[in-house]
Amino acid sequence: MYISCGRVSLLAVFLLLTACAASHDNIDYTAFRESKPRSILVLPPLNNSPDVRATYSFLSTVTRPLAESGYYVFPVALVDQTFRENGLQNPGEMHQAPLAKLREVFGADATLYITVTQYGSSYRILSSAVTVAANAKLVDNRNGQLLWHGEAMATDGGNNSGGGLGGALITALIKQLASNIGDPGHKVSRTTSNMLLRSRPNGLLYGPRSPRYEKD
Repeated sequence: MYISCGRVSLLAVFLLLTACAASHDNIDYTAFRESKPRSILVLPPLNNSPDVRATYSFLSTVTRPLAESGYYVFPVALVDQTFRENGLQNPGEMHQAPLAKLREVFGADATLYITVTQYGSSYRILSSAVTVAANAKLVDNRNGQLLWHGEAMATDGGNNSGGGLGGALITALIKQLASNIGDPGHKVSRTTSNMLLRSRPNGLLYGPRSPRYEKD
């Protein structure tokens, strides 16, 4: 099958990702093991990046890694709608909701608080890179105890394909057009959320719906 160089360059924007997790101190999982959360409520992330798409783009990538880790995850769109119907219109207000109220309304064992610190493209002379970085903490809704915290970052690397200066200019142009037309940060968000929540040894422990539960 023949694939043109143009298509290869475009695919590279989305598929050739290099990821780098930030360093962690050793995480104490004692409280997590004692809590044994079965269900997780994910709040819409705080957005500390200049890209307004970050909150809901990243939010849409979180359910799958949590569910695959063995937890029941409350539908994120329904959660967001419930907050709005009760007068909390943005993530900042939602993150201030009392844990007791969250447990009363949703019945969740734990709440996941996420902050997106970087999101989107950064442009250089002949290249651009798409980076998504986030940190998160999981809190027990019954007593407010911190169960887990972590951070992760992923980027496409911004590498140019061969072809000299002309090839570099074409690749940079394709990346810029792709960023203007769509949201390349969304695909990078998937990598970041997986690294954040499922990486070993610093990700979440497996939940009760996983065959690896209590085998971490």
